[in-house]
Amino acid sequence: MSGIIPKNLLEDIRSRSDVVEVIGAYLQLKRAGNAFRALCPFHKEKTPSFHVNPQRQIFHCFGCGEGGDVFKFVMKYESVDFAAAARLLAQRAGVRLEFEAAKRGGEGGVDKDALFRVHEDVAQLYHRCLLDEKHGAAARAYLADRELSLETVKDFLIGYAPNRWDTLLLWAEKKKIPSKLLEAAGLVLTKEGGGHYDRFRNRLMFSIRDELGRVVAFSGRVMDPQDKTAKYVNSPETALFKKGRVLFALDRARRAIADAHQAVLCEGQIDCIRCHLAGFTNVVASQGTALTEEHARLLKRYADEVLIVLDADTAGQNAALRAAEVLLGAGLSISIAALPAGEDPDSLIRKQGRAAFERVLAGAVSALEFQARLFQTRGELTGEAGRTRSARALLELIARAPTAVQRDLLLRQAAELLHVSEDALRQDARRLNRPAARVPESPPAKPTEHPVEEVRLLELLVQHPDLTEWVGRHLSPTHLADAACRMLYVRLLIKPENLNAVLDEESTECQRLAAQVQAAPDRIEGETFTAAQAGRELVLNIARGALERQCAAKKQQRETTPTAAREQLTQEIVQLTLDISNLRQGWEKAELVLLALAE
Repeated sequence: MSGIIPKNLLEDIRSRSDVVEVIGAYLQLKRAGNAFRALCPFHKEKTPSFHVNPQRQIFHCFGCGEGGDVFKFVMKYESVDFAAAARLLAQRAGVRLEFEAAKRGGEGGVDKDALFRVHEDVAQLYHRCLLDEKHGAAARAYLADRELSLETVKDFLIGYAPNRWDTLLLWAEKKKIPSKLLEAAGLVLTKEGGGHYDRFRNRLMFSIRDELGRVVAFSGRVMDPQDKTAKYVNSPETALFKKGRVLFALDRARRAIADAHQAVLCEGQIDCIRCHLAGFTNVVASQGTALTEEHARLLKRYADEVLIVLDADTAGQNAALRAAEVLLGAGLSISIAALPAGEDPDSLIRKQGRAAFERVLAGAVSALEFQARLFQTRGELTGEAGRTRSARALLELIARAPTAVQRDLLLRQAAELLHVSEDALRQDARRLNRPAARVPESPPAKPTEHPVEEVRLLELLVQHPDLTEWVGRHLSPTHLADAACRMLYVRLLIKPENLNAVLDEESTECQRLAAQVQAAPDRIEGETFTAAQAGRELVLNIARGALERQCAAKKQQRETTPTAAREQLTQEIVQLTLDISNLRQGWEKAELVLLALAE
């Protein structure tokens, strides 16, 4: 929250927020003379020592010493900063809260209050479209098939974007809402030649809320499994929405997370909703995006531990480990629970009930043990070399922990899991973390240039590892022209979960390129094309380029080959030319060529 809250607004909020009424909405207060008391929410006690004084408009706990005014209580109880507490109290008191920056136009001249209002209004519009007898019939049928009741639909404000290009535009015109505001909200796109059109069409709409419960974005899901467009289309980043800072349902879950000191992290909105319906109210969802350090810091405000629940396949395992690295770096304790094969939280709870998901959570193991089990399953712990590689990978995970105490505890656990000496492991940890010797500074070397499409492919596989198996079946490593790109491609096909751990013996340029592709932003625009479509295009272009190089080389070779020996080369050139042509004739023909070449 940027900007400064004017003092007159703060006093207005304070005067309208009676401390007894506000705290009474959170706790069961009992009158004690001229004051009120309750069991303190900030420490465990059996006898009430938490007192609220209506005359002075303060609270104080004689047990733990916590105390202050109504702002301080909300900050402490909700685990939010002052600005967020002010926002909550302002909403409760019916005060329109404007920050000084917002009055001046806010970031980039955008009126954030107007953006919040238009998001809430559009959420209500989509919700009405879902409930509309005619337009929302297919969406309601889909939700009924997923066993999501009307009560749930209303509670989570689920909606439907009609299959039109101008639903929002016509609505905004009636409401006299400028299209520029819809554009700033990411709700409409600009046409070539002028004008706008709706971003979301014929999709089930989930309202994405920030931790204070305000709608800041949307996620639109296709309902037809045969639909070839992106499964989810999300709002782009705006002045309100930064995807690396928002977790689905955190506004609902934060109190339960704070009470349990634990957050449960799953992947999709429906999975998260199903968990809440089953009583697992400390569950949040990452919405299919990679977990960021900002996500981790957000969870750290409420929890000491995060339990990651992701799919049991290879992509899910790799995603869990990447999330564990980020969360561990924030000082959180991490455990990972594996779902049964082919199940997600939604399907598991619907088929087998709450108890089945409880068993999954109860079976969670630490991130270290989870990774060690993967190494064992993959045969990495049988020989000296494999055990050494595994030890290094676990040490790299441990090195993410920010405190010495946490690293010490994790090192002890790693020694037990690997069946190695704790002293030896600590020696390796010290060597791993030892800073490199300084060398005289010299002018920076010009970065080596690598084929753009090959680099893009590596970036895609790092950011979307679930595509690795498919790409590996369709593209041979020999089709990559650049040696460093080819080496990294092979490494990703073999061991995608930890690229850095397998590069110690490789060239400096390979290591530099690996860092580059891992740090690159995700270039996939969900509203334009999917990661799978991008992968298909890259595979086609790289394979076609390889065949064209081969064809050119054989033509050159034929020029210097005796006439009697040219026939074989001519036949090979004809076949290469045919393959190149087929790669341009649509995916069905192209796939046959690719599968044959990749064998």
